[in-house]
Amino acid sequence: MRVPRTTRRSIIAGTLGLALAATAAGGYLGRYELREKWMEHQFEGRGYNAAVMEKALMIAGGNPAEAQKESKEAATLAEQFAQARTAPGIVAPGAYGNAFTQLSALPHTAGTWQEVTKVPYNADDARYRDWYSNSSGGAGHVTGRVTGLAADTSGHVYAAGADGGVWRSSQGGGAWTPIAEALPSLSGGDLQLAGSDGSLWFATGEANTGGTSYVGAGVYRLGSPTTGSFSPSDRVGGKELESTTIGRLRWGGGSTVFAATNRGIWYHAAGSAKGDWSFGFAPNMSWMPEIKDDAGKVLVPAGSNWSGDTASGPTNAAYKNIVNDIAVDPKNPKHVIAAIGWRSGDTYNGFYETKDFTKGPSSWQKLSVTLGGITNTSDVGYTTFAFSKTGDRLYAMVQQPSKIAGSSSLAGIFVSRTGSPSGPWNQIANQQQLHNSGSALDRKGYGVGVQAWYNQFLQVDPANADHVWAGLEEVFETKDAGSHWSAVSPYWNFYFPCWNIDDGKNTCPLAGHPDQHSVTVGSAGGTPVVFFGNDGGVYRRPVNGQVNANGNATDLVSVSTDGTLGALQYYSASVGKDPSGTGVVVSGGLQDNGVSNLRKVAPNGSNGDTEMGSNFGGDGGDGAADPRNGCNQLQEYVYLSVKVTNNCAENPGATSEADASSWSLDPSDPNPRFIAPIGLDGSKPDNAIFGGQYVWTASDVWKARDASVMKKEFDLGSGHSATAVAMENGAAYVSWCGPCNNAGFARGIATNAGGTWHQLTLDSSFPNRFVQGLAVDPANGNHAYAAINGFSRRFTEGPGAGVGHVYETIDGGAHWSDISGNLPDVPASAVKRLSNGGLVLGTDLTTFYRAPGATSWQVLGTGLPTTVVMDVEAGPDGNLYVATHGRGIWSIPTP
Repeated sequence: MRVPRTTRRSIIAGTLGLALAATAAGGYLGRYELREKWMEHQFEGRGYNAAVMEKALMIAGGNPAEAQKESKEAATLAEQFAQARTAPGIVAPGAYGNAFTQLSALPHTAGTWQEVTKVPYNADDARYRDWYSNSSGGAGHVTGRVTGLAADTSGHVYAAGADGGVWRSSQGGGAWTPIAEALPSLSGGDLQLAGSDGSLWFATGEANTGGTSYVGAGVYRLGSPTTGSFSPSDRVGGKELESTTIGRLRWGGGSTVFAATNRGIWYHAAGSAKGDWSFGFAPNMSWMPEIKDDAGKVLVPAGSNWSGDTASGPTNAAYKNIVNDIAVDPKNPKHVIAAIGWRSGDTYNGFYETKDFTKGPSSWQKLSVTLGGITNTSDVGYTTFAFSKTGDRLYAMVQQPSKIAGSSSLAGIFVSRTGSPSGPWNQIANQQQLHNSGSALDRKGYGVGVQAWYNQFLQVDPANADHVWAGLEEVFETKDAGSHWSAVSPYWNFYFPCWNIDDGKNTCPLAGHPDQHSVTVGSAGGTPVVFFGNDGGVYRRPVNGQVNANGNATDLVSVSTDGTLGALQYYSASVGKDPSGTGVVVSGGLQDNGVSNLRKVAPNGSNGDTEMGSNFGGDGGDGAADPRNGCNQLQEYVYLSVKVTNNCAENPGATSEADASSWSLDPSDPNPRFIAPIGLDGSKPDNAIFGGQYVWTASDVWKARDASVMKKEFDLGSGHSATAVAMENGAAYVSWCGPCNNAGFARGIATNAGGTWHQLTLDSSFPNRFVQGLAVDPANGNHAYAAINGFSRRFTEGPGAGVGHVYETIDGGAHWSDISGNLPDVPASAVKRLSNGGLVLGTDLTTFYRAPGATSWQVLGTGLPTTVVMDVEAGPDGNLYVATHGRGIWSIPTP
């Protein structure tokens, strides 16, 4: 994550790219106390002038103690986003494959989708250098999270988005082309080129154990990656790896490929897609689900904890067999090692080894090794391995569960100089050494490795066993096997003496984006290069690059400068008329990439703005725009920390907080979700509604300058938090959950339909799953719709999962009817009622439309990638807009 604009709740924090708000009981120091305490250790002896220090302090929030406190909650709270699809159970194998099959049989409406955000996105756009922006931090041009990278020596590079599919460039980056559009899942787990035949393998199901990761539909093999595209027929094996996450694909001797999944180790012949995956090993077989092949043959029987108590078994099963990485000995392809374990610690955590994997699960043994000050027990967490080319050295980056609540959970980077997983292991880097190498992270509060359970890659230069790249929040490099390190891609350029808010005085090189996930070595223009994949896309530099005196690379470049790598992960989209009188303004909140702003978008998808800029930094959450003036915007950071602006937050060169062109409306709600819902009254867009534990409203919201405009309407209940809001002509509905995870999951809906706020009584016919979207008929406040996330009970292991995905009430919520009709069984996130009475539904696979008076659904238009639709908005230009969580914002003429 990148720390965002400062608000009372927006103190420096976060994990999983998900910055956490301070708890109400924590308290806050005054700004000048913060400055004194922070600068006492952060800037001492660095020669910064007062203006630079003040700006850097305010951008960062400036409270290391608060950051350390908040990081203690990180691993738990970061999972909120995933709860919508899993509670009250977990997703069973076959769910997405079944939904994709149903989807493929449905008719389509007329119309073709246009990608609105297919333009460069400049995180350092000086037009939006508002006081609360991260602009000038040094990330440059960005896109969404890239979880897999592969490259050859001829300039071809392939990138897998977190939920954006696979992209190909034939020039070492840039001019990207999507090549996985036809697959049922675009969730990127890993991407690898097979050394034996040059085929490209795409493992779906992102393995980051946190909020915005999706399970996948298995592994796919493309035989001609330089010219071809993936198709469903390229799937390797059957459905045995459906609904899993796959963190790594690794090759052994060119003949076998191994998959590190959240359900153990699997392997397959590397030369073909035919034949089932073979089960290799899992340490906790009692927690394994039943896994069958396409013919119904049982490959893995259900464990006793799975088939027994459905309330507790499946709840914990997702955490019991997580394989983080696999390494195959280059000297002996039957010798395989694995790092297996849960980031928060478990008795099964540790290093495992087989000296002949062909002898089955019984050949695997847990090793007893020492890593620095810890032994191989539950305190060895998320780990990444990297062998040297000859196998004479084995490197490991290790996260330490007992430190996950502190300023860093990094145990260290280690090397076994014999290449043996038994060691001895020597530590070659720890948090302090990496901090001293040119890091932009403070050694207290938010230190190097604070997100080691989320940010990891490790790569040995194939031509030099001493040359290693290590990815955490930043990218580090050593050319002498760990004796010296350089922070070649720092968190940002703030705090460095070279930084200045004025571009004309800013002499820092490109910093790159934080939060590293993938790495590969390839070529560009005939030069060997290394590619880094992170929460902002793909960056590149020469294998033997240059650094400045601070250890930061001077030759790092973004390969997302032309806007063709369209992997942006939106939570929301907002649309309103451009105040210039030309087209509309399209803005949207993004995972770890702030809020994008695109002006003068025409109905045909073209626009007069050559690139997007970020008018609010950090994470961008939910948002809303005045349909009459799209530069009147409400934009959430996270946890209901909302800003209001009347000019798109356009304020070049703000040098003090007084120059800011946006204002905070944070109501200090006690229990908002990470992405808390906000919205406008669709019939009276001067009025807004917000949901946390309380329901809040605001009249004349565009005139607001502080939180005094917020009116507390209703208490949803202790431990409850809003999941969706909708309002028309003052009639409002708000859904909630609490607890929101599998342990005692509960949900409900509150409304003021009928005149007073009250909780609805939802009977057993209404699904016991997340209510993720709401819509109200503007002509009748008693007429409303609810979009239900998760899968039906067929694919959700847990009690009372329910069936449908769209429900309707005509009596203010007293009774609800399932109107899902012929919809596939797929999680739904957003529902929109059009002025003609038609319904639009955003789901995990596509957008659906039900015509006025109809009872059946169609796929809306053609050309929209098969990816997660988070938000649906009707624009004043006659177009519908959808925010996808991995493929940007798209539009289509309203049916």
